Amino acid sequence: MPRSIASLILVLLPVLMAKEARADVYKYVDGSGHVFYTDKPKHSGYALILRSPPPSFSFVRASTPRSRSSGSGFKRYGELSAARAQRREELTPLIEAAANRYSLDPALLHAVIRAESAYNPEAVSNKGAAGLMQLMPATASRFGVRDRFDPEDNIEGGARYLSQLIDMFESDIKLAVAAYNSGENTVKKFGNQVPPIAETQNYVDRVLSYYNR
Repeated sequence: MPRSIASLILVLLPVLMAKEARADVYKYVDGSGHVFYTDKPKHSGYALILRSPPPSFSFVRASTPRSRSSGSGFKRYGELSAARAQRREELTPLIEAAANRYSLDPALLHAVIRAESAYNPEAVSNKGAAGLMQLMPATASRFGVRDRFDPEDNIEGGARYLSQLIDMFESDIKLAVAAYNSGENTVKKFGNQVPPIAETQNYVDRVLSYYNR
């Protein structure tokens, strides 16, 4: 069993065993990839992963705000179609390799790709973002991506960008994810907080939900 899952079980077990227990659970991943869980976060780097009492499930549209070709209808968090599951399996070696190169948690990279494109390498948004990690032309150029529709090239550039954002925001995953969606300057503009932009706030919730599954 992965250490992160085992740690999460140890944190949640007392809560799950007590019918009247009420405790939020937070997760923090430090710069070395170590994962910590607590019900009493000590700094803003902790991301809320479980609010008690939790709803039975949350609904989100399968299509993302930035991708037209990721599907339609409603899906529960954690649910993947057979086609997406197959694409995920095929792309996992590339995702894990990029994660290792840039000291990222592969689960986080999976979460961003799923939220951005639902593992569809041909996804294109109405703003011009393209590929698995929905890179804009300027971002692709910045990180040396020649073909945004090439899975390996796209993941490489997106992983480099995400790693840079995590370093920039001192391992605060929530802020790094917000910056991936709205840009690092927007996050800085709002005092290193998740911007009060509905799309960005929904995006952060979606990515963190996928990440913490």
